[in-house]
Amino acid sequence: MNASPADWRAISSEAPSLGTRFRVHPQAPFIPGYEEPETVWISTPPGRVGIGPEDHRMYVVDPLIPKAPYQRPYFPPYTGDSYPPAEPGPDGHFDHIPNHTREFMAAHAFACVRRVLDICESYLGREVPWFFFPTYERLEIVPHLGWTNAQSGYGFLELGEDDSRDEPVPYALNFDVIAHETGHLVLFGTLGVPERGSPSVEYLAYHEFAADFISLIGLMHFDTALDRMLRRTKGNLFVSNELDRVAELIDEHQIRKASNSLKLSDVGREVHDLSRPFTGAMFDSLLEIFQLILLERGLASLDTRRIRSVRESLTQADVERELTGSKQDYQIRHFAVKSALQEARDIVGDAFLRSWEALSPDTVSFRYAASAIVNRVEQGRGQRFADRVHDNFVWREIL
Repeated sequence: MNASPADWRAISSEAPSLGTRFRVHPQAPFIPGYEEPETVWISTPPGRVGIGPEDHRMYVVDPLIPKAPYQRPYFPPYTGDSYPPAEPGPDGHFDHIPNHTREFMAAHAFACVRRVLDICESYLGREVPWFFFPTYERLEIVPHLGWTNAQSGYGFLELGEDDSRDEPVPYALNFDVIAHETGHLVLFGTLGVPERGSPSVEYLAYHEFAADFISLIGLMHFDTALDRMLRRTKGNLFVSNELDRVAELIDEHQIRKASNSLKLSDVGREVHDLSRPFTGAMFDSLLEIFQLILLERGLASLDTRRIRSVRESLTQADVERELTGSKQDYQIRHFAVKSALQEARDIVGDAFLRSWEALSPDTVSFRYAASAIVNRVEQGRGQRFADRVHDNFVWREIL
C-alpha cells in the first residue's frame, strides 16, 4: 500500500470521472456462458485506484506464504510477504490484466466488492460505513487462501477455493460468494451490530437472507447475466435459471435455491435453513412484480393477481403461456422484457435496502423485517404491488 487513508481521501476530493474499468465474471467462470468476464465500471475514478488494487475504502493483499483464516485474537493487517500486486494500465484502468493470473484474481475480488458496495449505496442514497471503523479505516481483501470456505469479519474479507471440481477454483472468481460476504458487511454497516448480548436466531437468519439477496440483486446488474437468462428462458423466469441459484458451485448445483416452496413451518432453526422462506418470499415478489409489469406493458398474458399464490396455484400450463405470442418472436421483444425486469429489480432492491431504516439490530425479527419491506413498497414507485408482496410473506407464514 502506497498511500495512507488520509491521502486517499484527499485524492478522492478531486474532480469526478466516469469511474475505473475492471473485468468481472457475473457467475463463476466454469458455468457455461460465463467463461469470459464482462467489463464493468466501479465508482472510484482512474488514477485513484492504486496498485493492489486499493482505494480509500479497501485494499487487496495476496499472501505469498500459507496464511490461516483470521479468527480471534488474530485480525488485520497482514504484514507478511505478498505476491506481486495488480497494477493499473497507463490509462488507470484494470481491464487489461490477463485471465488466469494471480493479478487478475486480485483485481477481480476487489472489483466485485467495490461493485456490490456501489450498487447498495446507490439504492440507499448514501455511503455505507464500515462497522469496524474507526479501528480500521479500510477493508482488507485476501483473494486466496488454501481453504474451502470464505468469510467476512472485523476489517477483512478473505476467500478460499471451491474444491468440488477436478481442479479447485478460487472463490475470488465467484461473484456470488464475494457478493454474499460483502452483503454481510453492508448490512452490519447500515443496520448496526446488536448490543444486547447474543443476537437472536432470526437476526442471524435474516443476515443470511440479506447476504443472499444482495448477491442476487448484484447479479441482476450485469448485462451478460440478464441477457443470457432472459434469452435462455424466453423471458419466462418461472422456469429454473441462474437467477434462483444461490452460491452456485457446479452448473445446476448450488448451496441453496432462492426459488423454493418452503414455509416457516417447513424449516428448522439452523440459520441458513431458517432463512430460506424469507428468501423465497422475496424471490416470488421479484418474479411477480416482473410478471405484472410485463402484463401492464402488453408483453404477457398471465395475471398473477387472479391466483391465490404463485407457489400454490401456478400450473405448468400457466408457465407455458406466460408470454403472449409465440416463443419465436421473443427476440424482437427482448429489450422490452429486459427493461421490465430491471424495473422489477429496482422496485424490490429499493424496498429491501431502504427497509433497514425502520429496523434495529437488537429487535429485528422476520415479522418486523417483512413489514418494513411492505411499508417501503407502499411508499415507493412499486406501490401498486404492495399487496402482492404482503401476500407472499403471508403465504410463507412470516406475516
